[in-house]
Amino acid sequence: MSSKITRVFCGLAALAMPFVFAGCSSTGSNPGGTTPPGVENGTLVTTVSDASTEDWAIIGVKVLSVSLTPQGGGSDVTVYTAPSPAPYINLVQLDQLSEILANTSIPAGTYTAATITIAGNPGDVLLTAATDPEAGFAGTAGAAVPSNQIQIRGTTGSAGSLTVPVKLNLASPLVITANQTNALDLEFDLAHPAFIVAHVPPAGNGSIVWAVNFNGPVRDHRLARIDALLLRHHYGTVGSVSFDNTSITITKDYPVEPPTSPETAVTTSQSLTVLADATNGTLFYDVDAKTVAAIKNFSTVSSSLVGKYVRVAARYQQNGSLVGVRIWASTSFNSVWLSPEGHVLHVNTGTNVLTVQNELGLGIPLTVDANTTYFFRTPTNAQADATPIGTGTAFLSNLVRGFKVHCSVVDPLASPLVAQTIDIEIARYDGAISGTTTNGFTYTRKFHTANDDYLVTLPFISSSTANGSDPMSGMAITGFKWWNFTFPTVVDSGANAVSDFENATNGSVSFGGTANPVVAWGETYATWNDPAAANAWAAPFTVLMPTNVPVGLAATGYSNGSFTLLAVGGTNAVPVNLGTTSGSAALVYQIDMTGGVITISPVDITTSNGQTTLSTNLVAKTPVKVFGVPQPDGSIKAYVVFYYTGALPMAGS
Repeated sequence: MSSKITRVFCGLAALAMPFVFAGCSSTGSNPGGTTPPGVENGTLVTTVSDASTEDWAIIGVKVLSVSLTPQGGGSDVTVYTAPSPAPYINLVQLDQLSEILANTSIPAGTYTAATITIAGNPGDVLLTAATDPEAGFAGTAGAAVPSNQIQIRGTTGSAGSLTVPVKLNLASPLVITANQTNALDLEFDLAHPAFIVAHVPPAGNGSIVWAVNFNGPVRDHRLARIDALLLRHHYGTVGSVSFDNTSITITKDYPVEPPTSPETAVTTSQSLTVLADATNGTLFYDVDAKTVAAIKNFSTVSSSLVGKYVRVAARYQQNGSLVGVRIWASTSFNSVWLSPEGHVLHVNTGTNVLTVQNELGLGIPLTVDANTTYFFRTPTNAQADATPIGTGTAFLSNLVRGFKVHCSVVDPLASPLVAQTIDIEIARYDGAISGTTTNGFTYTRKFHTANDDYLVTLPFISSSTANGSDPMSGMAITGFKWWNFTFPTVVDSGANAVSDFENATNGSVSFGGTANPVVAWGETYATWNDPAAANAWAAPFTVLMPTNVPVGLAATGYSNGSFTLLAVGGTNAVPVNLGTTSGSAALVYQIDMTGGVITISPVDITTSNGQTTLSTNLVAKTPVKVFGVPQPDGSIKAYVVFYYTGALPMAGS
């Protein structure tokens, strides 16, 4: 997606279906207290995930704890407590992937709220800019942001023990059933405009200040089934092999953030049980011996496996067990970690080099040769998840900048590095939308580095292809679906989805003069080898993203749901319309910088008080930043609006 500024969202998602769980051992009987007499326990799997960003290589946070509030009152039940010291989790690497935090046995019952506690001391949030961020990004490419330029909003407690409690009232109750398992997914949406806000004061007023705001808009991320959960590669130390050689038990490890050289492990007490794929086979890579074999149990490697470090690409089965798709093992943690993970930065089909941005924001060039094997992570289809989709240099043209990959190399000490496997975890296409027909549409994407630009036409998936379920009704969906970014539960699917999408993407707004036009912008995670696109990518869905309009000035103040905006270099005042109905209202924030401190205040325009606040403060000549979708009538439908008070930002940022 475009991330011409850095964007914010902290969310939490509950998977509201029970399933038998056999893959992970629990971490305790009831961390929240003693189970009341007569109350049985169920198991909760807690994971963390995020959405994508082009501008950052590291957004490191420390999740200290997660707790649930029982329906009807009572003490909160803790479902996750971080080890000491708490590890950093780099949210940038969790692009639509989930990292398992804990598997906890808790009292059966219904829970209606969750509290996520995040470390809030200086240095507890790490920000390192990407090597090649979007044009107009306020920071310095590849540079770590000093802690004194990061303001963590919403902290409580005393110096040295500051935390940010993020309270979420779940949209639907989370039900824990005795002797069964449910799952809770914490989603930090890096794409939301209010998550990380850069305030660039007028020249001479000081350095850029980055405000990190965890208390923002919250949404539920729903999955109909656990085997649709796409998991990040897990690191761990093998503790044991089962007596029948069908599984291994590992103690979860985290890499140090920011990465060190050589990288070392942060150990935890979290235990995971991983099965070999007895049907399709698990690819087992001995990194030290530089060998690979397909195994259906661990009998051939069990004698030397205990005590080794492993990296595991795994998937859930419907019964909740965790199955290894590919496993890398070494006596050195650095050897299994030294496998470039990140977003594709450059694809050069002339030299057959794929460059992947690592956790330090550095581009790691990988030579692709005739033996390089590509996989597309498809957890809902065990055979597809385990089967290569391509081999060799010719397939490299099917990758573009922005894909999320995890690669392995033939020899981590060689120069140049040669790619052994490329796990394509997310095939992300985004950009300006044009040429929508009944068969597909075109993305035009331009980057800071022109050689990365692409123009690609994606066909819609077949109308008969299963495509999840409706988040509101639970009804199964087939064929293409789409939704607006800030309303993820309002999904357009079925017979009219394509024609509705065509109408929604026809708009274009002109400010006149030298200002750039505003066009529809979207993001799609493509799927491979759909019946509508044999051996190619196709679009199962598109999210219409709020197009980023640079900071301008209000030509007329806010009144009755709208105002007009004059862009820098523009000659036309464009109407900006804000929905005010609860559940579909625009998100409005007052950004104030006073004395070098940024305050981010949400304004609820569904209330009369919010309307009054907005009318009083958003007047003519107020600096305003809008994220919205252009309409066929030349107006902008606003999803997010910032208006600025105090020390004002630089125009056009």
